[in-house]
Amino acid sequence: MSKIQVGFLMSYDYKLLKNSIPFVYDHSDAITIALDENFRTWTGEKFKVDNDFFEWLKKFDTENKIKLYKDNFYDSGLDPMENEVRERKMLANSMGIGNWIIQLDSDEYFVNFKEFTQQLKRRNHYLINPEKNKIQIAGFYVNLYKYTDDGLLYVSKLRNQKFATNYPNYKVGRNTRERVIFVSNIVVHECMSRSENEIKTKLSNWGHAHQVNIQEFLEKWKMVDGTNYKTYKDFFYLEPEKWKSLDFVKGGSLKECMTDLSKKNLKPSSFFLAQKNFGQWFKFLFKS
Repeated sequence: MSKIQVGFLMSYDYKLLKNSIPFVYDHSDAITIALDENFRTWTGEKFKVDNDFFEWLKKFDTENKIKLYKDNFYDSGLDPMENEVRERKMLANSMGIGNWIIQLDSDEYFVNFKEFTQQLKRRNHYLINPEKNKIQIAGFYVNLYKYTDDGLLYVSKLRNQKFATNYPNYKVGRNTRERVIFVSNIVVHECMSRSENEIKTKLSNWGHAHQVNIQEFLEKWKMVDGTNYKTYKDFFYLEPEKWKSLDFVKGGSLKECMTDLSKKNLKPSSFFLAQKNFGQWFKFLFKS
């Protein structure tokens, strides 16, 4: 009990797992990777996985922590978000209730996973009778927007995201709509920092596929670069105003960019976290 269990969703962008798994490997007790047995996305589209990925996975897993969980995660009677929630619940059940359940996507990279697990362990009392003590633990995204010739554009404002829970009754994505405890941990999200074709694939197959105007998003994405980004605003793919502005960090690789981002002290302040956590505590104070 009280183990750190990490689940990954494996799909068309599975190669990014080579980036994301190493960030959490050392400080997780078990890692489960969910892969549709028919290689279908949440919209029913087919994808392929090269055999050399599984060879890499076997070679990388020196401590035998990683399990591949194959099942049928696509239901033609559900929309993409409903299929996402369905898969997340199935993955969580496979991981086992009673421990900390962390779910990540292939394109999410923890800056300091050890620190995040310490935050969870301080709250192990929530693992006692979790059905009556439902909780979510949220960190903060740095959303990556676009690689340039000499660096990376990222969204200026951090966005909170739920990563862990003691009771995975997901309602929308990873959100269980239960009380949230916010911690200061940062996760770099390789969201739109991809090729044009990769973005098209992502926006056509993920949980929000039925809500996105792909062409409209791409028209702006193609125009923005490291020299003119300050002249544009409103970059989000669903409600553009949610990503008001971009910032820039230099670097020739993802690793270099992440190192530079970590030096920028992007973490939210203790006062901000205290406000958010008090609000959540009060909101759920009288809920059973």
